[in-house]
Amino acid sequence: MKNKIIFLILILLFILTYPVSALETETVTELNYQVIESYRHDPKAFTQGLEIFDNNLYEGTGLYGKSSLRKLEIKSGRILDKINLSSDYFGEGITILNNKIYQLSWKENIAFVYDLNFNLIKKINYSGEGWGLANDGKYLIMSNGSEYLYFRDPDTFELAKKIKVRTKDRLIKNINELEYQNGFIYANIWQTDYIIKIDAASGKVSAYLDLSGILKTDYTGEINVLNGIAYDSTNKTFLVTGKLWPKIYRIKIID
Repeated sequence: MKNKIIFLILILLFILTYPVSALETETVTELNYQVIESYRHDPKAFTQGLEIFDNNLYEGTGLYGKSSLRKLEIKSGRILDKINLSSDYFGEGITILNNKIYQLSWKENIAFVYDLNFNLIKKINYSGEGWGLANDGKYLIMSNGSEYLYFRDPDTFELAKKIKVRTKDRLIKNINELEYQNGFIYANIWQTDYIIKIDAASGKVSAYLDLSGILKTDYTGEINVLNGIAYDSTNKTFLVTGKLWPKIYRIKIID
């Protein structure tokens, strides 16, 4: 009897603390998408962040000893500029605001701030892990793997506000790479093929994309999870890729 009670308590604790990384898809609208084009992507790039700025693609990559910041020509995948982080840092999400590039680190509690020529302007301290990064034109928007998104002052990194990401019934954790567009935050959910669409004011998940099966290649090297999303305002499409993927896909979301 004692063992049964302990077992029931463990089950209850699991239910209450289960980290929701997938969606209850029956309560959230599924969006359709169309693949417009695909481009070459460095299969050695452990993609942590993507952003389009001035018709070029900026990418932050991770892993200790392999983290970098890159400027790429979109269609060819050619590297136009690149700097490597010290091997002490695991690079994470990036964004560009007010002609400054911001790059997070995973567990090192440091954000790097560069000019557009990749010259380091300063380092900023923050507490907790760094995952994804985006901006709404005023604030930096940051994820750390929890159910929260944090809005931070771009000059001081001080917290202005935070929102809790949820569907109708569940909290959503493992929020990773971010992209802001027109009042909504698009976010990769780590270890899934989902991108969710989050109301930037309320944190409510209004829709999702299921990108399982989008990677089509005969590449035989290592391939990791879907991660990386950037909005292209010139033609209202998104670029998406994954860690160690040999391809970047341009997709159009059909709302």
